[in-house]
Amino acid sequence: MKSKLKEFLKKIYLKVKKRLKEISIFLYIKTNILFITYVLINLINSWLLRIVTMGNLFSFKAIVADLAFIFMTGAFAYLLKPKKQIRILMPLTIVMTAACIINAVYYENYVSFASFSLLSTASFLGDMDGTIVTGLIHLKDVILIFPPIVLLMVHILLKKKKYYDKVELIERSKKRFLNTIILGFCVTFMTISMMQSSDYSRLKKQWNREYLVQRFGIYVYQLNDAIKSTESKFTSMFGYDSAAKIVRDFYEEKSKTDDVNSKTNDYTNIFEGKNIIVIHAESIMTQDMTLSFNNQELTPNLNKLSKEGLFFSNYYPQVSVGTSSDTEFTFNTSLLPAATGTVFVNYWKRTYEAIPNILKQKGYYAASMHANNASFWNRNVMHETLGYDKFYARSSFDYSNEDDIMGMGLSDKVFFKQATEKIKKINQEHSNYYVTLITLTNHTPWDDEDKYGDYSVDYKYTETDENGNVVEKSLPYMEGTELGRYFKSVHYADSAIGDFVDDLDKEGLLDNTVLVIYGDHDAKIAKKEYRYFYNYDFETGEQYDSDDERYTQVDYYNYELNRKVPFIIWTKDSSGNKNLNKTVDKVMGMYDAMPTLANMFNFNYKYALGHDIFSIDDNIVVFPNGNWVTDKMYYNAQKEEYLLLKDSVVNEDEIVKNKEYANKILEVSDSIIVYDLEGEEKNEKK
Repeated sequence: MKSKLKEFLKKIYLKVKKRLKEISIFLYIKTNILFITYVLINLINSWLLRIVTMGNLFSFKAIVADLAFIFMTGAFAYLLKPKKQIRILMPLTIVMTAACIINAVYYENYVSFASFSLLSTASFLGDMDGTIVTGLIHLKDVILIFPPIVLLMVHILLKKKKYYDKVELIERSKKRFLNTIILGFCVTFMTISMMQSSDYSRLKKQWNREYLVQRFGIYVYQLNDAIKSTESKFTSMFGYDSAAKIVRDFYEEKSKTDDVNSKTNDYTNIFEGKNIIVIHAESIMTQDMTLSFNNQELTPNLNKLSKEGLFFSNYYPQVSVGTSSDTEFTFNTSLLPAATGTVFVNYWKRTYEAIPNILKQKGYYAASMHANNASFWNRNVMHETLGYDKFYARSSFDYSNEDDIMGMGLSDKVFFKQATEKIKKINQEHSNYYVTLITLTNHTPWDDEDKYGDYSVDYKYTETDENGNVVEKSLPYMEGTELGRYFKSVHYADSAIGDFVDDLDKEGLLDNTVLVIYGDHDAKIAKKEYRYFYNYDFETGEQYDSDDERYTQVDYYNYELNRKVPFIIWTKDSSGNKNLNKTVDKVMGMYDAMPTLANMFNFNYKYALGHDIFSIDDNIVVFPNGNWVTDKMYYNAQKEEYLLLKDSVVNEDEIVKNKEYANKILEVSDSIIVYDLEGEEKNEKK
């Protein structure tokens, strides 16, 4: 009985097997193993990327969009014989894998996706220590390298089994190419049908990158970004009239509002005729000024200056892929960074209404100083564009003593010492001057701990040993962590600023001078470091978990709100002056600096996006990714959600108004940059 049943089941199995062979889909799978492998591994990799970056486990729209891209590009492999299809599929896989890895690394450090235009700045990596680059890569990023390895292994295995010789007998290359293209179009149409009109607007503007990757997948995003990155090459051919009208209408409307708000205030012309020394403080954050270790302030000099002068405690950087260069641009022009690429690299051949250019019309001499290579971020040409008369770069400083080198170049203390001598000469030769000093030592990876001085971020205490002697001991706290190294570097950078101010005073260079200090951007340190910092008991070694009442949450909003940097305006005689000796806690962005200084130093401007902070009641800071913050709320444009601040109450109309305004100024700023509208107006006046 058993043998008959076994024989019966065997017959059924053979019939089913024969039938399956006759069904085209199974025949297709059997004869297209390499192509199917190509599709699956690249689809899985893009899915993994979304998990390791945004924590997005499933996004159907992104999966469909990625699948459409994979089909459309891979279809061309069918134009080759089966054995040679690897010649197309492997390069495509390598490119897509590289896109995933680069974006994973970039997101880990900048909480955004990379722009194709970064390729134009890749040469800057040559100016950076190798540990900086390798330090950005994490284990989970390495996992994304599997696609080309798997594809190669499958190809070798199929070749070994003479699979290609068998397939070649039944291969119909042109038909399969056509069918795959049609399938790709069908999936593309499916992608389009799921999108809203606003999705395509965002795709065109490109600034909301996380949203685009969620909706269009990483491959479509990267292709679109590559196309957008060439936009600066074709600006003279398309879109000029439309962009000019958008900008003209915006500033006509803004001028009406500004006329209402432009009444003189307590700070109008208060510094007219004074010299300006600006310190662009690398990676200094406002939170640094609140910290102490072993009863020693982390930033005693910045704290002192902030208490004696004007301190803007809610000041936000507005950087994109250009990081420090974006800050230099926004601080000086009150415009936002470019939507694609960087202004310093892609849009340097323009005319900008920048502070150095404006002050030169008032008789000021403008100089910038930075002890790095002049070509880094294309500063050698962009600083001239901004209006600096001279850029003192690496070649202008003495590098003869190896002990003076820290991190990426000359230590801040030596840099400031040598800069003081240059400022002395400028002071002798010019009645008024505007000097910007860009610091360097506090740049990642902060690994020169032996040169930062005697400052510890562990926990020191005393106890009595068995012989009755009082001995000092320490418990590890932040030692050995990235954040711990950063804190030591910050303390050194703060000490360098303190020494610099003292030296300026000794040389009599502070008597008719205003000192302006701003942090260029946050330290770009991962959230996990802050979770450790805020939830570690250094006395017991205990790490609080999320269920502990002592646990401090470090989520998306905590992290974003913590990106604030210091902005200090100080004069030698500001202490005791109630107008110049106070903290301003109104929310403020990097683009508000230029209008605020313009009111104080009495210079005019037209194209600023920011406001004089003393002439506006409700300010809004718009970030290049479309997010924005006010005194009431932080809005996340990627997820279209928000966090209320200070128990504020807002209505939907207010949110819609701010969203529209954010979109508008992003469009206006990019139009000015891309189409050189400030330069066009200047040419028309001539």
